[in-house]
Amino acid sequence: MNNKIKKIILKKNKQKILCLTSYSKNITEILDRFVDIILVGDSLGSVLYNYNSTRKVSLRNMIEHSKSVRMGIKKSLMVVDMPFQTYRTKSEALFNAKKLIKLTKCDAVKLEGGRRRIPMVEALVSAEIPVMGHIGLTPQSVNTMGGFRIQGRDVKAANDLVAAAKALVHAGCFSIVLECVPSVVASMVTDSVDVPTIGIGAGSGCDGQVLVFHDLLGIEKRTTPKFVRRYA
Repeated sequence: MNNKIKKIILKKNKQKILCLTSYSKNITEILDRFVDIILVGDSLGSVLYNYNSTRKVSLRNMIEHSKSVRMGIKKSLMVVDMPFQTYRTKSEALFNAKKLIKLTKCDAVKLEGGRRRIPMVEALVSAEIPVMGHIGLTPQSVNTMGGFRIQGRDVKAANDLVAAAKALVHAGCFSIVLECVPSVVASMVTDSVDVPTIGIGAGSGCDGQVLVFHDLLGIEKRTTPKFVRRYA
């Protein structure tokens, strides 16, 4: 575990963690002065390429933008999303994650999904590749979730999210993104695990927050989630 990840974990219950997306060197140089984590998200498909789904983002897209982002980072933890259909099996996840790490020099990768991703997470962690988990609304699987809807609304769904978070931590995830879940559920998950939770549309009870940089500044006119507050 590298020192940047250790610093993130040590902030749990002590200091809020700030995470923003970036897809290029110039924006990264600005963000790196202020944030803890820079995420090269597959959201780049929407904000840069006008794709209607993150499923269209390729590994090549992620690698090229991540190489640019890497040049702008001095202190932040750099996490890269593994795109759709690049981690369906343990061997596929290992091959593609190793390629990402080698070509981009990123610090960690992020995988969407709960307990079904455990074998992949375990394989990556065993290969000394740090993994950030992502549960709740997972955009790569949105077609099977009935659209962009809040997750964990009933008791069973909330308990399932807590169980999934615990399983991901046990498998080796150093942090977990919680997307579009009720604040009370996000707080339950946060209190149940020993690693930081990073919320997006999940209330203030998480250990940190993540936003898409373009949404934060209202750079474009596309429809944004209700929880997005435009600061400029």
